[in-house]
Amino acid sequence: MCRFSVYLIFAVAKTKFMEKLHPIMFAGTGSDVGKSIIAAAFCRIFLQDGYHPAPFKAQNMALNSFATSEGLEIGRAQAVQAEAAGVPCHTDMNPLLLKPQSDHTSQVVLNGRPIGNRSAYEYFRKEGREELRQEVCSAFDRLASKYNPVVMEGAGSISEINLRDTDLVNMPMAIHAKADVILVADIDRGGVFASAYGSVMLLRPEERERVKGILINKFRGDIRLFESGVKMLEELCGIPVVGVVPYYKDIYIEEEDSVALATKSVRAERGKVNVAVILLRHLSNFTDFNVLERDPRVHLFYTNNVEELAKADIILLPGSKSTLDDLYELRRNGVAQAILRAHREGATVMGICGGYQMMGQEVLDPDHVEGDIERLPGLGLLPISTQMMGEKITRQVKFGFNEESLFNEELRMTGYEIHMGTTVPIEGAPASPLNILEDGSTDGYFVDSTCMGTYIHGILDNPQFVDFLLQPFADKLSETPETFDYHRFKEEQYDKLARHVRKHVNIPLIYQILTEKS
Repeated sequence: MCRFSVYLIFAVAKTKFMEKLHPIMFAGTGSDVGKSIIAAAFCRIFLQDGYHPAPFKAQNMALNSFATSEGLEIGRAQAVQAEAAGVPCHTDMNPLLLKPQSDHTSQVVLNGRPIGNRSAYEYFRKEGREELRQEVCSAFDRLASKYNPVVMEGAGSISEINLRDTDLVNMPMAIHAKADVILVADIDRGGVFASAYGSVMLLRPEERERVKGILINKFRGDIRLFESGVKMLEELCGIPVVGVVPYYKDIYIEEEDSVALATKSVRAERGKVNVAVILLRHLSNFTDFNVLERDPRVHLFYTNNVEELAKADIILLPGSKSTLDDLYELRRNGVAQAILRAHREGATVMGICGGYQMMGQEVLDPDHVEGDIERLPGLGLLPISTQMMGEKITRQVKFGFNEESLFNEELRMTGYEIHMGTTVPIEGAPASPLNILEDGSTDGYFVDSTCMGTYIHGILDNPQFVDFLLQPFADKLSETPETFDYHRFKEEQYDKLARHVRKHVNIPLIYQILTEKS
């Protein structure tokens, strides 16, 4: 039995006897302070301690998303946190998701389904906000009735006073949930005293009462040197500092924000199989490639530099939130030609989702689902045609290369689809699917081991598929380790993260806060 199942059975059995904890919210002094990771850590800590936790973020903005078992869409961070908590993900964990389509417009996903595109101005107007507030509050209430505790995550800064009246995710949500709020502050970026104190002081009195602790994150150096700083901060804010968590480099948790891309490698290296991910302007679901970052056989890098592409053994075209715009840009900046040239010279090219669509003969958008461009020729690597459709397909899938592998549990693979568009072979092209799905339908297109595409996100999380992808480069793999087990690796990382946070956070104080009578 897998560790996930053991955790789940243990948690459900024991939760009847566990004390009911208040919901806990990790709110931030700003964006990218580490709220998502800290929330994931506590999901795993509560699970380890015998509770039955679940994550919750009322409103998320991200291009990295995930499909639930019901075929609905949520933010990737909450899917990761659910994994850390040992529970299946559900739309109640992230009822409202904003997927940016441009600098000013986002697709609005409510309870897992898109309800239209909104400009930022339209979205943050007061009209219609109460309906959305009711939806996110109802989602929380359903979650709170099933799990103990609910581990909540705020968004951005808790003290954006200009957005206070329309805020759905920070202090108004904490008040509805009667949550104990832990303010997360990033000391690495500097100004931690001002950001923490300012965040607290800008809150209304009833909001301030809910803030029960401050957590300093991303500390570098000797923590002993900050002991006086802790005391100063506690005196200034009148709130205990529950921990100072050091910056880490040896724990790998899937990240949702595109800012993480800034830290990725951008150049090829010698001695390993070089895998290049095309750096699209609207790149989505870059978590598809996390497994290759950790695989010791592979060097993964992100690039739109034509010279670096020429050094790649494998080129991966990723998903895109705006396929036609990104395809147009690839043609304009010379990357499309570089991909074709690299393929002629022996490189494998594989597309996932939007990247798969780009590899075909054409992409059509007669109904302007994505924008103003109605048609563009694709890269011409696959004999397929794609037409954009208004209906979004979101579902988890089980699949295999063929019927034999599909019905063999050891060979069967899993992933998920999130796309708007239908892809079919062009007239006269033979049917040549890459995968066969559990329901008997097919996915993708396979020309040969050097040219293929698929709609399935997470396909690379399956060790047998990675082995298949790397097979043509066996000469480079002769002295490198065997198959990398990404699922086991992730479980190990959640446990490492929990140990790291336990070491530097006053966990008994956290439990005291979560059990005190209001």
